[in-house]
Amino acid sequence: MTGSRVIFALDFASLEQARSMATTLGDQVGMLKVGLELFTVAGPAALTLGRETARPIFLDLKLHDIPATVERAVAGASALGAAIVTVHASGGPAMLRRAAERARKDGAGLQIAAITVLTSLDARDLQAIGVAGDVATQAGRLARLAWEEGVRTFVCSPHEAAELRASLGKGAILVTPGVRAPDSAELDDQKRTMSAAEAVRAGADWVVVGRPIRDAADPLRAARDIAREVDRARSDG
Repeated sequence: MTGSRVIFALDFASLEQARSMATTLGDQVGMLKVGLELFTVAGPAALTLGRETARPIFLDLKLHDIPATVERAVAGASALGAAIVTVHASGGPAMLRRAAERARKDGAGLQIAAITVLTSLDARDLQAIGVAGDVATQAGRLARLAWEEGVRTFVCSPHEAAELRASLGKGAILVTPGVRAPDSAELDDQKRTMSAAEAVRAGADWVVVGRPIRDAADPLRAARDIAREVDRARSDG
């Protein structure tokens, strides 16, 4: 993997648009995220962008199904060459265990990343779906569950990163979406955000950035600025 700890979200309506931006950004990003938007349009072909740009693919499908189905989907992600595939930690112990075991069995280096609480949710949303307690408590509960089933990579908002780092230790890899510029008033559908530097200082290993780069007047410059911000924060730590 490259030195950049920025994961760029390829949230585009076509493979051609995604390819153009991935090529433009080059080594200012260390990984490319293929999520549902691009995957439903381009399918497995979206992962060829990793080979074309020499960047690992973060396959963000947020798998959440019965254990056998998720296990087979993990095998598929491994065969496609993904570096990381996401699953919902709320899928339960058996699903998490079989996902982690299948990734290890295939031996292709695929990592399972457990989604804790989506950055679009807050305490009121959790209450609406019957989850008691605040976001940090729920994120910690789900991360611990996934850890016990063999998962070592976790997706959380920057707001939960410090607590998860303290709870899980240095062996956990924390990936934080919900990253915005320090002075940005545009949260879009995100509710728990921080700047890239704040996320790293809180304990993030990787930051996921989409719209702040994609929608910038100069995407390459925006990516370079965020990569430098992350590097400085890592050096300060």
